[in-house]
Amino acid sequence: MKVGIPASPGYAIGRALIRGSYQSKIIQKKISNVISEKERLYRAIDKSRQQLTEIRDKVSEEIGEGNAAVFESHLMLLEDPEFIGAVESNIESNIVNAEKAMQEVMDMYISIFDSMQDDYMKARSSDIKDVGNRILSNLLGMAVAGLETSEKDTVIVAHDLTPSETAQLNHKNVIAFVTDLGGKTSHSSIMARSMGIPSVAGLNDITKVVKNGDILIVDAILGQVFINPDTETLNRYRRKKEEYEKEKEELKSLKNITVSTKSGKKIRVAGNIGKPEEVDFVIENGGDEIGLFRTELLYLDRDRLPNEKEQFEAYKAAVQKMQGKAVIIRTLDIGGDKPLPYLHIPEETNPFLGYRAVRLCLDRKDIFKVQLRALLRASAYGSLKIMIPMISTVEEFLAVKDLIEECKRELDNEYLDYDRNIEVGIMVEVPAAAVCADELAKHADFLSIGTNDLIQFTFAADRGNEKVSYLYKPMHPAILRLIKMTIDAAHKEGKWCGMCGEMASDEDAVKLLVEYGLDEFSMSYTSILKVKKLILEM
Repeated sequence: MKVGIPASPGYAIGRALIRGSYQSKIIQKKISNVISEKERLYRAIDKSRQQLTEIRDKVSEEIGEGNAAVFESHLMLLEDPEFIGAVESNIESNIVNAEKAMQEVMDMYISIFDSMQDDYMKARSSDIKDVGNRILSNLLGMAVAGLETSEKDTVIVAHDLTPSETAQLNHKNVIAFVTDLGGKTSHSSIMARSMGIPSVAGLNDITKVVKNGDILIVDAILGQVFINPDTETLNRYRRKKEEYEKEKEELKSLKNITVSTKSGKKIRVAGNIGKPEEVDFVIENGGDEIGLFRTELLYLDRDRLPNEKEQFEAYKAAVQKMQGKAVIIRTLDIGGDKPLPYLHIPEETNPFLGYRAVRLCLDRKDIFKVQLRALLRASAYGSLKIMIPMISTVEEFLAVKDLIEECKRELDNEYLDYDRNIEVGIMVEVPAAAVCADELAKHADFLSIGTNDLIQFTFAADRGNEKVSYLYKPMHPAILRLIKMTIDAAHKEGKWCGMCGEMASDEDAVKLLVEYGLDEFSMSYTSILKVKKLILEM
């Protein structure tokens, strides 16, 4: 048995089809004509654009617009002056062939995203790889590898799957896929969840231990893969699969139900997103609201800061899609493991505890005000709430509120509409904020606990470091006390308290959090219905 990361839930039993890792043989060549070499690059980009447009349209029709949005960002990457410009510069300055220039630029970008600790950001390297490999294939005159199979009950076994490969899987015959690399937040995993295809990622060497035709059991609930299992295990998993399908149908009935405790208290079960298109997934899975809209991707997938209009349109789109249900948007949380190449943030010894999130925003008010103005303007189109990350002191939060008031005055002078009663809250992810939650709750409209950072900061243990991962304990008394303290502080001031970290969907934690009085649980959209069921069963 191999153990990895359950990326798309479900069970599957089928035969393995090995998909080898994509390796273009790139040979560096000195060129004699820079102009003609750049023209070769442009032709490959044009062909890639045509292919991606066809994939986008196919995905939009078969899986939905939300999933097709990833290919919109791929198409934008083909137009990105920094990405493509870097390839052009490489050709010009090093007098090398377009393939080598593309490979080097692609590797540089992949390295930047791979070095990020945030799983959501790290997963974006797969998008760079997908687009880059497509351009390389077209430069080399090779067909872009597909995953066509005529065999029923096929389990794809691959080193990694790009979004475009996942989109072109034969749904009738492919019943699951397992990969050496990847995680829950990759676009491939997100698409697999939308298609209902079970998937286990991060298996390290599954492509080396499985042979074509092997019988595989994919347990994408626990993240396990059984290779050529015995009859007893096969029969056990056939029963599990049947029970799971039955439970899935039962969960669908909870989609439009608002859950409440036996005492009658209503509890909101919300979804976390990274861009407006993902709102569709939250709605499809019965989310009561958007509990966390991370805005970093608006800044990361480009070569310059997004302007006010671009941000306004993105926030407005999310708010309108939710049709009056709340959308809680977290302001820019950049820095730490999420640097912006075009901002030139100085390197720090300990960036996670340094110049990031609200600290950066208050120092760079020119950047922060653009986002705040866009958020305020979008609030005129529905229920939008602003959430400030990494708050440590009351003084920081008051400084943010002053800046918001300044933006309101500017919009008034420009006769631009906004919600004059907009709620502004904070993320409680720094232990100091939890300890002083009683003071912060006097000034904030709501508190939302970010458990991922709160746990690692409380134990001074980097959650991405395997050597200290034993200290990452969500149910430790120290964490539970900080959570209870925060919830009580909010309620004492008549404010609501939510949670938008991984702990919000932890089955062991949910019931305890309900007892503590947590008002809102926000999580990956795939967990929403399960958490609704857990709360209803209490």
